[in-house]
Amino acid sequence: MRSFARHDPRAFLAQYPDGAVIDEVQCVPDLLFLLQGLIDGDPEHGRWILSGSHNLALMESVSQSLAGRTEVLHLLPLTHGEVMRFRLHPTELEETLLAGGYPPIFDRRLNPSDRLRSYVATYLERDVRNLRSIANLATFQRFVGLCAGRTSQLLSYKSLAADSGVSQPSANAWTSLLEATFVAYRLPSWQGSIRKRLVKAPKLFFYDTGLVCWLLGIRDPGQLRTHPLRGAVFETWVAGEILKCRANRLTSGGLSFYRDRRGAEGNLVIDGPSGLTIIEAKSSATPSAALLAGSRRAQRALERTGRPCKLRVVYGGDELQKRERGWLVPWRMLEEILFSG
Repeated sequence: MRSFARHDPRAFLAQYPDGAVIDEVQCVPDLLFLLQGLIDGDPEHGRWILSGSHNLALMESVSQSLAGRTEVLHLLPLTHGEVMRFRLHPTELEETLLAGGYPPIFDRRLNPSDRLRSYVATYLERDVRNLRSIANLATFQRFVGLCAGRTSQLLSYKSLAADSGVSQPSANAWTSLLEATFVAYRLPSWQGSIRKRLVKAPKLFFYDTGLVCWLLGIRDPGQLRTHPLRGAVFETWVAGEILKCRANRLTSGGLSFYRDRRGAEGNLVIDGPSGLTIIEAKSSATPSAALLAGSRRAQRALERTGRPCKLRVVYGGDELQKRERGWLVPWRMLEEILFSG
């Protein structure tokens, strides 16, 4: 089919007078130029659905030929609410973090480790080779593993390059590759009008905690329960849930984190029409006022901007509690509380 589309794209598209779903469309970019004429002739919405795993390659082709004619949707891994729709779904926090959100794991009832091992192999052999000319895939896989160990941490290209054995430009380019293939993303720091020195480096996050766990060698819930990066994995899950829920509601932007040189920090800041919301992730299962104490400094700093600033601490327990300066939100209720309005 790909050969047919490449060598005779007009005849290929003529087979589908009512439109079609074309997957991995970036492999035959000539189709996009021909689709431009077909869409202009019949602009009915939804006739052509184009999908692809390479965001960078796909967007370059779309921007050249289909500008103003498309609606772009990013299909990220499943949210926790979507995972719960499957008959066999994880029920405990560690199981949820370990399983991640790739649909085949739940749809086909696959072992997460087996599925993620295959995913990484396919990702390296297909996606990476098609997007970049990387001579040593083993070095790149080591780089991805080191990035997993830095999830939810400030991104330092110098440190990452030194540990990976590559140059800083390569570390920067490879991080962009992880973003283009929806493996990881960079969360910017909050830059407002506060008169103090703010940290400007972005944080690095993975979209899927199951992939993070696999890359870190975590294979069972008990191992994750005592792992030194359990807190970082949980913060990655919380940030990912918020990002995915917003994407599913076609809401983009408005997400950052707060950290200043005096040590005040908020894991995530949501900038909305009614003000700012600080989201703090704490993997502890025990609710206490101490869970809010660290982010209160960031809340006070952001309140100096003159905008309302709410505080929500998502933690690993089960009880929803309203405290004097914020809410303790159980991890299972994150989407319900934050997006219920």
